[in-house]
Amino acid sequence: MSDVDRTSLPPSQWVVKHGGVIRPGGVVLDVACGSGRHGRFFRNLGHPVVLLDRDITKVVDMASIEDVEIVARDLESGRSWPLAGRQFDAVIVVNYLYRPILPALVASVAPGGVLIYDTFAVGNEAYGQPRNHDYLLRREELLIAVRPELVVMAYEDVEETDPRPAVRQRIMAVRPA
Repeated sequence: MSDVDRTSLPPSQWVVKHGGVIRPGGVVLDVACGSGRHGRFFRNLGHPVVLLDRDITKVVDMASIEDVEIVARDLESGRSWPLAGRQFDAVIVVNYLYRPILPALVASVAPGGVLIYDTFAVGNEAYGQPRNHDYLLRREELLIAVRPELVVMAYEDVEETDPRPAVRQRIMAVRPA
């Protein structure tokens, strides 16, 4: 898939479906943002956004936009979580898994805030990338990762065919206010 194709991908339907729970004007953290499709979606809805990725070249066009912060950091470098001590009204993670940062992601959800996570799970190796189990969630892994700090409002562990065959795990969980 070319870079042009990637930047034109629509936001995850899971993110769109649950994004309405974010308080109006709440700050959204887009983790491993890639081309910034989720950050762009929420910025267009009036949310300040923080875009976090090791390669920020696909989001530099947003650097001059008001209420957009771009953080360049390789989350798998072994260094500490780059946003320690900060909390967000929403933490969005799509198509990314690095288990050592799961506790930091949960801690980054502010009181009344939400974690919306959508990525590949074990079983996906039958359909294509990723195949490496380091990048595939185990059964109920997201449920275990968010409890007891967050309250699970929606969860799926599904095998889907559209837009392409895949096994995915998704969660929407909130931190009580």
